[in-house]
Amino acid sequence: MIRRLMLAICLLGILPALGQAQTLRIALREDPDQLDPTLARSYVGRIVFAGLCDKLFDINEKLEIVPRLATSHEWADPVTLILRLRQGVTFHNGEPLDAAAVKFTLERHLTMSGSFRRSEIASIDHVEIVDPATVKVVLKSPSAPLLSQLTDRSGMILPPKATEAAGKDFSRAPICSGPFKFNERVAQDRIVLDRYPGYWDAASIHFDKVVYQPMPDSAVLLANLRSGTVDLAERVLPTDIAQVKADAKLRIVTSPGLGYEGITFNSGNGERAKAPIGQNKLLRQAFDAALDRQALIDVVFNGMYTPTAQAVSAASPFYIAAIPPPPRDLAKAKALIKESGIPTPIVVQMNVPNTPDRAQLAEVIQSMVKEAGFDVKINLIEFAASLQAATRGEFESYLIGWSGRADPDGNLFSFLHSSSGQNDGKYANPVVDQALSAGRQSVDLAVRRGHYETALRQIRQDLPVIYLFAPVNVVGLSAKLTGFRPVPDGMIRLQGMAAAK
Repeated sequence: MIRRLMLAICLLGILPALGQAQTLRIALREDPDQLDPTLARSYVGRIVFAGLCDKLFDINEKLEIVPRLATSHEWADPVTLILRLRQGVTFHNGEPLDAAAVKFTLERHLTMSGSFRRSEIASIDHVEIVDPATVKVVLKSPSAPLLSQLTDRSGMILPPKATEAAGKDFSRAPICSGPFKFNERVAQDRIVLDRYPGYWDAASIHFDKVVYQPMPDSAVLLANLRSGTVDLAERVLPTDIAQVKADAKLRIVTSPGLGYEGITFNSGNGERAKAPIGQNKLLRQAFDAALDRQALIDVVFNGMYTPTAQAVSAASPFYIAAIPPPPRDLAKAKALIKESGIPTPIVVQMNVPNTPDRAQLAEVIQSMVKEAGFDVKINLIEFAASLQAATRGEFESYLIGWSGRADPDGNLFSFLHSSSGQNDGKYANPVVDQALSAGRQSVDLAVRRGHYETALRQIRQDLPVIYLFAPVNVVGLSAKLTGFRPVPDGMIRLQGMAAAK
């Protein structure tokens, strides 16, 4: 381990650090998946997109929707959204960002094969160009979460000519309209972006280059942060916080998160769905009953996270307090297994992204459920590869988190509605489908909350996902860095960040 840490530090030390060439170096916990807003689905990919691609809207520290590429919006009626665009914005290749580009991008999100944005903006019927700076978005039915969806990848606008010319290779050299333009990517090593001098908000950008470096090993990440060879680490483990705080050259910034960590089960995606755990909800209920969420958090994360049994953040007005995380009940787990009629030990293959904290988390889960009669086989997989395997249905269970969205639709519909592209286990329940669809169509908070409670209660019975805990965003950064804004979505926004003189 020591030799590996020293080698990593030496290799990174060859590269200039903060202050020498106005290069900002950001350590990522995983290597992102493909850099195409239509096809991407990883959290760390969103962090890279924050430097590469501007969006129609964004959220601030209070989770308020604020203008970016769209300077304003209005609802002409419940199904007609008018967007007024910022003028004078260009893409990295010089193409103008106008109404035609917005229409092209939204249609690409809706129609491209493999799009993960389709279900997010499925309420859109068609898009009209009013004039070069005005877009009319016409919906099939009212959609309460649409604006929220446009604060993320669904709202990232692409240049029509360059995107069509690149075709399926767009992600190899993506072109957007953000503060930095693509330079290079070396898989598992680095993504390099250069400052785009034509950026519409150039005065807010104070670095010439940003380098994103995947560091799945938390010990390597911590060592490089402490040595100064990276300037910011987007997720510091709770077990490493004390060491960062003890270093006068560093500081820790924490903020409440919007997401969750959970176990997704395959109940309908290919041959692997035929495993007993995928076909029998009594077994999933037993697996859930055998877990001690607080002990998981105490052992792996120094007690810093919060147990949960639902996808909605406890800080959200849509949180259902009547669905609390259950205590461990080993007797119940054994009784449910007996009721299922499946002989023990029950083998459960679990795909786990190969970071040390998730590996440890999986091992603690393995030990807990073994007492009930489960034999969990842990398959450690590189993060982006684990996402691809999930899409193909090559899993029985999958230990994976979600960074979360301000609107509950973003935490539920994409993963649990039968029509959604990110429903990796192909879970389908008409009660859940109807409730999640209805939750999109009302703008009344109480009505929407009722629909989500209906969905969440059914989800607790079926357990296509066992929700474990809600993490906290923990960022470690150089004390020389100023202007960092902790927004609950965990994204690293580069606007306003600078190196102190």
